[in-house]
Amino acid sequence: MQHQNKTKEFGRTRNQRTALWKTMLGSLIMQEKIKTTEAKAKELKVRIDKIINKAKKGQSEAKKLGVRRDFGKYIPEIAIKKIMGEFLKRFENKNSGYTRVIKLAPRKGDGAKVAIIEFV
Repeated sequence: MQHQNKTKEFGRTRNQRTALWKTMLGSLIMQEKIKTTEAKAKELKVRIDKIINKAKKGQSEAKKLGVRRDFGKYIPEIAIKKIMGEFLKRFENKNSGYTRVIKLAPRKGDGAKVAIIEFV
């Protein structure tokens, strides 16, 4: 049964999922636009919004350490610095909706639904 399961597993073990999100979040933050499957893009949107909201709440030095502690295993250190610098200035007047998911045509090889996720 799927009662109270909030995230999808994507057919991976816990360690594989952690590695997947670390690379995808890092790539999205550094490149600001990535192409992936629709399901991963939707899940990524939820995760990145939580990270940016947490960073906006913790703008003092002590709270920045909290962001590193909470999301350090999911985001590379370079990406955390970019969130704390550039993204906080960019999204200071926004409460949510930091990313958009644009659906594309299905992939030719396997017919998977593809989407682009990018920052607004």
